[in-house]
Amino acid sequence: MDMKKKVNLELRDRSPAEVSMLAVDKCLSSDGEVQGVTEEFKGLEVLRMVNVGLKSLSKLPSLPKLHKLDVSDNAICGGLEALAEKCPNLADINLSGNKIREVGAIEALKSLKNLKTLDLFGCEVTTLDDYRDDVFRLLPHVTFLDGYDRHDNEAPDSDNDQDDGAGPHGDDDEDEEDEDDVSEEDEEEVGLSYLMKEGIQDEEDDGDYVEEEEDEEDEEDGDEEAVQGEKRKRDDDDDGDDDDE
Repeated sequence: MDMKKKVNLELRDRSPAEVSMLAVDKCLSSDGEVQGVTEEFKGLEVLRMVNVGLKSLSKLPSLPKLHKLDVSDNAICGGLEALAEKCPNLADINLSGNKIREVGAIEALKSLKNLKTLDLFGCEVTTLDDYRDDVFRLLPHVTFLDGYDRHDNEAPDSDNDQDDGAGPHGDDDEDEEDEDDVSEEDEEEVGLSYLMKEGIQDEEDDGDYVEEEEDEEDEEDGDEEAVQGEKRKRDDDDDGDDDDE
C-alpha cells in the first residue's frame, strides 16, 4: 500500500483537521518523500512514518502543533532544516535507523528550543568518538539522547502517546481490582460475622431449651412430690380413723 492510500485509510471518515495522531508505518513512499500528509492536518500532534522508504523530509508540510515525530528505519541522511522551519514545537524526534553519518547533519535542530528527546540509535554517527558529548554540546536543550541523559540516567518509560486520545487505563483497572479485593474481603468478614452471630444465637437457643427442659422437669418433680404428700396425708388420716375405732 502506498503512503497516500494509507493516510486516507487512517482518516476513518474524519477530516484531516480532526486528527491528532497519525501512523502510516510500513507503507511505501514512491519517491522517498512525504506523501498524503498535508497542511490540512493542522491539529496533528503525533506523526509516525516508520519504515516507509523516506530519503528526505523536504516535502513535510507545515504542522505547527506537532510535538512528536517518529521517522525511524528510513534512509534519511540530512535535510533536517524542514523540521525546524515547519514543525517549530517538536519535543521528541526519533531518527534511529537512518543514514545520518555526521554530527553536523543534526545542527539544523538547534533552533527547536522545545526539543527534549532525540534518538539516533543505529545511525552511523553514533560510532564516532565523543558522539554523545558532541551532540549534547551542539543541542544543550536536549535532555535525553538515545534513551539516556548526559549523566547516563535512563529516560522514564514512554506514556504510549496518551495525547492521541487513548488515555491512561492501567490505574483504573488497578482501582477496580482493589475495589473487588475490598469487596471480597468485606463479604468474607460479613459472612464470618454472620456465622459467628448465628453460632452464638444457636448456643443461646440451646441454653434456653435446656432451661425450659429443666423447668419442666422441676414442675414435674413438684407435681410428683405434691401427689406423694397428698397420698401420705390420706394414709395418715386413715390410720387415725383406725385408732379411734
